[in-house]
Amino acid sequence: MSIDNSVVAAEAVELRTEKDEQGRTSPGSRRPRRLRRQRSAARLTWRKALRRDWRLYTLLILPVVFLLIFRYVPMAGNVIAFRRFRPGGSMFGDEWVGLRYVELFINDPTFWRAFSNTLILGGLALIIVFPLPIILALMFNELRSYRFKRIVQSISYLPHFMSIVIVAGMVLQLTALRGSINQGIEALGGEAIPFMQLPQWFPPIYVSSEIWQTVGWGTILYLAALTTIDPQLYEAARIDGASRWRQIWHVTLPGIRPTMVVLLILNIGTFMAVGFEKILLLYNPLLYPTADVISTYLYRVGIISSNFSYATAIGLFEAVIGLTLILSANAISRRVVGTSLW
Repeated sequence: MSIDNSVVAAEAVELRTEKDEQGRTSPGSRRPRRLRRQRSAARLTWRKALRRDWRLYTLLILPVVFLLIFRYVPMAGNVIAFRRFRPGGSMFGDEWVGLRYVELFINDPTFWRAFSNTLILGGLALIIVFPLPIILALMFNELRSYRFKRIVQSISYLPHFMSIVIVAGMVLQLTALRGSINQGIEALGGEAIPFMQLPQWFPPIYVSSEIWQTVGWGTILYLAALTTIDPQLYEAARIDGASRWRQIWHVTLPGIRPTMVVLLILNIGTFMAVGFEKILLLYNPLLYPTADVISTYLYRVGIISSNFSYATAIGLFEAVIGLTLILSANAISRRVVGTSLW
């Protein structure tokens, strides 16, 4: 009984205190005070965090400086897409020409050919290459021999560390008229195919080289995501009688879905930036109908022909499309899947 009486007394004191406070201050005057206290607490928390972890924050200095110098400052050069730039003149152009260069590339059939090739190669890479690391990661996850798993993983990673020049040289050697592929075709009784002289063969050759070079390395993030799945979920699925395929479909894939969505959004954002270096090393004028993409077209027009304003206008157009794609993909993913970058 004494405990109950003390509790009742404490509650009565609290009620009197609240009434006194309500009598002295009106609700309208208490709200700004509460907001001011919250803001001051937030400011103090930020200052305390910065004072406590300043060594960690210093690690951000170099990345931020790098982004400012090599990513944000060059954006000011986009102004020459609307100004006439002459080498040796002003860095921001000599005279205002408005949308003249935009009209030029819109009426240029060569640009639209490069644009369509970019869409085709980017679409093939997104549809074919993107799912393969997921499949390979699931296969690695099913291996029971740890040693064999590590060996196969290391072998699949190796092509990623090879120079683009070496990869392109290997592709050219394999697809040459007297290369390994044609030697195998002739051994089977067929005729040699000039792969690098026929435009229709370039898309499958490019996509195949991308698969060989990037799929193994792409499994790293998915394997890391697989380790975060609770093993008890697999045990519950086995108790319920789920087969290995059912466990993969109902446990594994939902567990790595956030990682899949984030990487898909990033890949869609770089959809227009098809591999410039590899295409530049592989293609030739005979392959322009299917191999010439926006990045290689910009290189020829902007660097080789020194038409910087025209190339900047095309690059700005490509950047706007990429930004639109990544914003759209992020919004759709947030509404449909519930996972997004921001």
